Amino acid sequence: MNGRFLRNVLLKGLGIFIILNLLWTVVDSPKLGTLSLYDHLFRGRERFPYGENSVESYNLSLNNIYAMFESLRLDAVEVPVNEFRVLVIGDSSTWGTLLRPEETLAGQLDALNLSTSDGRRVRFYNLGYPTLSLTKDLMILDEGMDYMPDLILWPVTLESFPRNRQLDSPIAANNLGRIQSLQQEYGLDLTIPADSRTPLQRFYARTIVGQRRALADLLRLQVYGAMWSATGIDQVYPAEYTPAARDLEPDATFNGWQGPNLDESQISLDVLQAGIQMAGSIPVVLINEPVLVSSGKNSDIRYNFYYPRWAYDDYRRILSDRSASRGWNYIDLWNAVPQERFTNSAIHLDPAGVSLEVKSLLPQIEGYWR
Repeated sequence: MNGRFLRNVLLKGLGIFIILNLLWTVVDSPKLGTLSLYDHLFRGRERFPYGENSVESYNLSLNNIYAMFESLRLDAVEVPVNEFRVLVIGDSSTWGTLLRPEETLAGQLDALNLSTSDGRRVRFYNLGYPTLSLTKDLMILDEGMDYMPDLILWPVTLESFPRNRQLDSPIAANNLGRIQSLQQEYGLDLTIPADSRTPLQRFYARTIVGQRRALADLLRLQVYGAMWSATGIDQVYPAEYTPAARDLEPDATFNGWQGPNLDESQISLDVLQAGIQMAGSIPVVLINEPVLVSSGKNSDIRYNFYYPRWAYDDYRRILSDRSASRGWNYIDLWNAVPQERFTNSAIHLDPAGVSLEVKSLLPQIEGYWR
């Protein structure tokens, strides 16, 4: 009797498990990211969740863009009537590696308590995300447009432009459906790999079991919200780090290219055009972000670890010329910050370096709200 009862319980449990998994395959599971405790039970984050050392940073990287946005102190339902909303997208320099939220570009601009000519508060929101890819930025902007911005600031750097590396960013590689939709809508020149999975593998990926990591990440993000809300900590701030190289290798290549000029067909200028088209009547300001300009060994060949001089100079020429011919709003801040203000990368600034960037940038953008 006990054996039969146990068998029946196990069979019924297995049946329920199978039925739940079958039903789950028709659920739009990414939309579960819209269910969030942030801005309700916990205060919203100042920037997107990102990181691997969850124990110390109360943070994690995940691929659900809905959940990323829902975790922010940013409301898509209703923009306050007294707010002029500025979204700042971009890479890790925008997100703020080694910087506290209030030390980032968006954080320092927001702390200025700027006002429009009609008395609205100018608010800056950090939508930067580490990894270098213009297509990743475009994907984030696509979701960000639902948050009704009045102005978009888009800091960029050459490392985000190579067409053959647009999908190297994990968040891009794990959201190929979104990127394919953008490709079709804006005619982007991207090679999106075909789904090589069998029909059975694709079906399995839609089940609860197949999505267990993504579902666990959504739950963990909510759990870490309690610690973030209590401490304001969202990344690890090491006492020591390896500083960005000032003495450089005698290597004049970039992305495997020899020069002396960049092949414009191999850099994703079309993605910038797509972002401007996506924004419609909302101004987009492209900002060539500051980079470390070394005076060390082989600095006559390279500006920094990322860029040989020929490639970066040609990139600046191309971006300036294209902006002029297309009427893009473009600001070049490439050498606005001295090399001593960079931290662990040729694009990461310390708080004083960000202040110098703000000082150079602000006079060139305040006309958008005054």
